[in-house]
Amino acid sequence: MTAADTGALLAEAMMVIVKLGGPPLVAALVVGVLIALFQAVTQINEATLSFIPKLLALGVTMMLLGSFMFGTLSSYTALLFDRIVAAGGS
Repeated sequence: MTAADTGALLAEAMMVIVKLGGPPLVAALVVGVLIALFQAVTQINEATLSFIPKLLALGVTMMLLGSFMFGTLSSYTALLFDRIVAAGGS
């Protein structure tokens, strides 16, 4: 395995991290901003108010995109195992 192969695997790992972590983070960010805007408009200062909506948004995001996330992770894992086998055989 050369340095270029390692670099390609690391670049692919970063893309997998973005694909897996991006949608839940964006959902939590959007819900958090909306709740913060609501709190600013109504002048309600309750720190725990945003917990349940964020949790629900994360749950919905995981239900909608869970199969995509699993497919991404499993294909990357298969790629890693294929590269390990190829490196061990040479």
